[in-house]
Amino acid sequence: MEEKVNVTNYGEGEIQVLEGLDPVRKRPGMYIGSTDVRGLHHLVQEIVDNSIDEALSGYCNTITVQINADGSCTVKDNGRGIPTAIHHTEGISAVEVVLTKLHAGGKFGGGGYKISGGLHGVGLSVVNALSKWLRVEVYQNGKKHSQLYKRGIPQGRLEVVGEADFTGTWVTFMPDDEIFETVDFVYDSIKTRLRELAYLNKGLTINLVDQRASREREDSFFFEGGIAHFVEDLSKSKSPMFEKPVYFDVFYGDTEVEVALQYTDTYNETVYAFANNINTEEGGTHLEGFKSSLTRIINDAGKKFNVFKGDEKVSSDDCREGLVAVVSVKLTEPQFEGQTKTKLGNSEMRNFVSKAMTEYFGAYLEENPSKAKEILLKCLTAQRAREAARAARESTRRKGALESTTLPGKLADCSDKNPAFCEIFIVEGDSAGGSAKQGRDRRFQAILPLRGKILNVEKARLNRILENAEIKAMITAFGAGIKEDFDETKLRYDRVICMTDADVDGSHIRILLLTFFFRFMRPLVEKGHVYIAQPPLYKATKGKVDKYLYSDKELADYLEEVGKCDIQRYKGLGEMDPEQLWDTTMNPETRTMLKVTMEDAVEANETFTRLMGDDPELRREFIEQNAKLVTNLDI
Repeated sequence: MEEKVNVTNYGEGEIQVLEGLDPVRKRPGMYIGSTDVRGLHHLVQEIVDNSIDEALSGYCNTITVQINADGSCTVKDNGRGIPTAIHHTEGISAVEVVLTKLHAGGKFGGGGYKISGGLHGVGLSVVNALSKWLRVEVYQNGKKHSQLYKRGIPQGRLEVVGEADFTGTWVTFMPDDEIFETVDFVYDSIKTRLRELAYLNKGLTINLVDQRASREREDSFFFEGGIAHFVEDLSKSKSPMFEKPVYFDVFYGDTEVEVALQYTDTYNETVYAFANNINTEEGGTHLEGFKSSLTRIINDAGKKFNVFKGDEKVSSDDCREGLVAVVSVKLTEPQFEGQTKTKLGNSEMRNFVSKAMTEYFGAYLEENPSKAKEILLKCLTAQRAREAARAARESTRRKGALESTTLPGKLADCSDKNPAFCEIFIVEGDSAGGSAKQGRDRRFQAILPLRGKILNVEKARLNRILENAEIKAMITAFGAGIKEDFDETKLRYDRVICMTDADVDGSHIRILLLTFFFRFMRPLVEKGHVYIAQPPLYKATKGKVDKYLYSDKELADYLEEVGKCDIQRYKGLGEMDPEQLWDTTMNPETRTMLKVTMEDAVEANETFTRLMGDDPELRREFIEQNAKLVTNLDI
């Protein structure tokens, strides 16, 4: 690692103390959100955020996250190193202050960092408090300093333990199994966030290494093009309209506005907004500035190039059909709304982003008239399709959540009208639907049979989607609307359960359903309302005893235990009588279901595009990469 210079402005005097550390172990959820695997990974994120802050300040160009053989995790950077001198008011090293005082860090007074993310100095102390043990090593001024902590308590003072010819901070921690439900790090979850951070910080190298036995692997991320490379990767499966994304990086004083955008031939928009590397999932002023200026620029260009006639205008939604964009801003005093920091509130960012868009994207359209006209015609087509969809959409909206006269005729509804207790099974075919209707508990279980495969919404515009009878039936039955009109409070069932056959066709129908939910009812997935039923693959009969088995391994283990018996392989749900379907798949007391979660929206978006988009080559790659995971395949 190379040594960094110009460190005179960052010393122990920059570390300011606001309050103590005691509450963290008592209420960890207040600081890291939860104590499940998401909270576990939050610990890694907190330390990485500190290293990213060093990179933002220009003192760090390499970060390495290492999952060690013993299950602990090390985060290394080649920044300046946490100040090691004795703190002016605390009487202990600045390192110990940062690790033991809750609101201590270089981010409060303005002298240590101009731009930072993270939780403003909370990070290291929280990780320390929630670790069984933690070792910090600081390389600074030619010396290696080290200190050990156990459950937040220092086991001695910071000591010089050797020489060093580089600078940086290395933090190794073992999460506390008394606090967390699991202390097993998930490599791919960490990898997704580190790749995102590398996109957002061009020129920064981020390494990830797993040293655990039988799990050894490593990845390295470096994107000289930053978010332009991000947009390229998001667009590669969607037939981009430009040879490369439109990209600009503008500074207004200490504020940076970075935008990359690309139009594709798809119908869904993919727009991500970040502020100081934080994914602002709820948007904010920077995203508002981007959307409003995009709409204004498109409409101005439509008149200038005589593509829009008379008073013809397109809406903001029309301008974003098929758009892939990343908006990343970095500012000195970010104001985030709410504890989760998912919406940026700084009013000046609206104007900064709008100004940059007008100057650079407006100039791109002027300099590339043929591409400009292609975009303008795409927006006009989107507008006409939206108008055609309006009538179709209105027909799917229920007048009231409990007015059964508006429900689809094929729906067998449940008698209980309290959504919290109700569930709906989306069933493949009339045969399975008949068994499900007879076998269900009519009080709280509704059945909606689908005829054939629903439309692939990844390849269709809204007006065509809303003309599809099966999709209309689902929208009407659920009662909560779609896209921006989706209202979770109007949802008629707490659980939406996909119940399809355990074969290739059943898997295809299931992915079509999940694609529809993801694109048009995303809160269903985000809030944990979607499940996948797990019908048995086999029935083993020995004498008068029937045993249902849900995998090839279960079958093999059972046969080894009881010897030869009669085996029935279920190729479809329709082969089961109502009692069997109830006992194996629908009875809450005995069934197994998979809950559909969305850990990472970027990864999920890319997967749906690869699987359901127009490019067969990407599907082939996906199958080749994942074929070894398939254990049951009937063709």
